[in-house]
Amino acid sequence: MASIVAIKGRELAAYFSTPLAYVFIVIFLALAGSTTFYFGGFFDRNQADLVPFFSFHPWLYLFLIPAVGMRLWAEERKTGTLELLMTLPVSTTECVIGKFVAAWIFAGIALILTFPVWLTVNYLGDPDNGLIVAGYIGSWLMAGAFLCIGSFVSALTKNQVIAFIVAATVCFLFTVSGLDLVLNFFRAWAPELLVRTIASMSFLTHFTAVTKGVIELRDAIFFASLIAFWLFANVIVVDVRKAA
Repeated sequence: MASIVAIKGRELAAYFSTPLAYVFIVIFLALAGSTTFYFGGFFDRNQADLVPFFSFHPWLYLFLIPAVGMRLWAEERKTGTLELLMTLPVSTTECVIGKFVAAWIFAGIALILTFPVWLTVNYLGDPDNGLIVAGYIGSWLMAGAFLCIGSFVSALTKNQVIAFIVAATVCFLFTVSGLDLVLNFFRAWAPELLVRTIASMSFLTHFTAVTKGVIELRDAIFFASLIAFWLFANVIVVDVRKAA
């Protein structure tokens, strides 16, 4: 645990030692605000809730979170510091978890900084704050799922641009897998069990369920198991790269 905390601190400090963190936060806040108030029609709806705010999060994360995850391992491999990192008295698992936790906390900081939207809806009306808290928790869990995929892809290549594109593509597939546009293609020939399995892998399905105010066990298990699976795969890839 001490090693994970140390790596997490090192990575988190690295974010804020460059303009990357501030650029990401500014872009995220600007996009979150514009999609909520303009595209989401926050004022036109005349409802005291944050449905327009949370409904755009999967699509914002689709482009912004892979941008955070692309540097986690690709940069280490490109600069040759991966070998140096592996010589430290820490395991590969500790390195992977430490880097992921740092990136997840960074995403959480950006999410917390959207609190003015929460204050605005409370000023204008009487919203269900429990529902809003559930939405924030679900959004953070979804960001973690996006991040672990980005971290895994980053470990596969030295090129951060390739890592970004591949991670965004994989995340997009997970995001839209529950939409009828995708499921109708499989319903024409695939068994019902496979169709249900594909639908159950959708980020949108589970995130929408959480934003309704009920954090069910199946949704928590989905995000937790997804994060665990991709982090496990990340450890394997880093070990293989280290041995190569």
